[in-house]
Amino acid sequence: MSADVHAIRTVETLLEVLDLDATQARTTEDIFTGSSHPMPSGRIYGGQVLAQTLLAAERTLPEDRAVHSMHGYFLRPGDAAQGITIAVDRIHDGRSFSTRRTQAYQNGVPIFSMIASFQDADPGVEHAEPMPEGVPEPESLAPDEERVPGLTGGALRMLSERAADIRHIDSPLYLPNDDERVPRQGVWMRLRAPLPDNQRLHRAALAYLSDMTIQESILRAHGVSWALPGLKVASLDHAMWWHRPARVDEWLLYEQESPNARGGRGLATGRIFTRDGSLVASVAQEIMIRVPVDHA
Repeated sequence: MSADVHAIRTVETLLEVLDLDATQARTTEDIFTGSSHPMPSGRIYGGQVLAQTLLAAERTLPEDRAVHSMHGYFLRPGDAAQGITIAVDRIHDGRSFSTRRTQAYQNGVPIFSMIASFQDADPGVEHAEPMPEGVPEPESLAPDEERVPGLTGGALRMLSERAADIRHIDSPLYLPNDDERVPRQGVWMRLRAPLPDNQRLHRAALAYLSDMTIQESILRAHGVSWALPGLKVASLDHAMWWHRPARVDEWLLYEQESPNARGGRGLATGRIFTRDGSLVASVAQEIMIRVPVDHA
């Protein structure tokens, strides 16, 4: 299979997962159903649920009322082999803003709960943090799957078969390395093939990408790689603010840092920029992290 065909198929698979079905079931909520990516761990990738619940909520709103913020909690690990039911509660619709509470269910219990706010386009004051200077161009960096010699099995398939092209500016953390222990990192990211010209889809796909690698600013601060035996990491919550439109099939810079880790939890924050320096979104996530006591 050629590289171009492979790239298109990975993105087509993502689009299939994001193409939710609206059911005829009604309570006081709108009900949607969806499927999941196969995952080597068997657990649903968190960014997938973020994107699906966001799209479900936006299906209950006019096209010109766009998400500007969401706050979600990962409640239980999801099973990638099972379908997902998504319920949307239309909490409030005002003149300029709407609020939706959305929950994703498996086996009758919630696995993810989110509240999101949506707004009509309004003029106002404007400023933005500038993009960092001196960042290498994405073309100067190899894709992550080409930078992990010795990585095999499900982990390597996960990198090569995912819909996103991710390129770490420093060494990827899938294997141990000798990089400096600092609580920050940057990655370039984009989908491997074009998406339709639908900003709802691009906003949801940005949420999908926002869960990739953000935890690593915490790991990098302590010289921890994903391959460390006994390492346990689980996302607890995720918050995101959309600032400006962007295409996720074009290169985006994801700058990440961790201001704190304590008590088995770590906090990571991120800023996403377009290649020309426009600040697109801000992200925050807290994770549970348990590192073996003998790790230096």
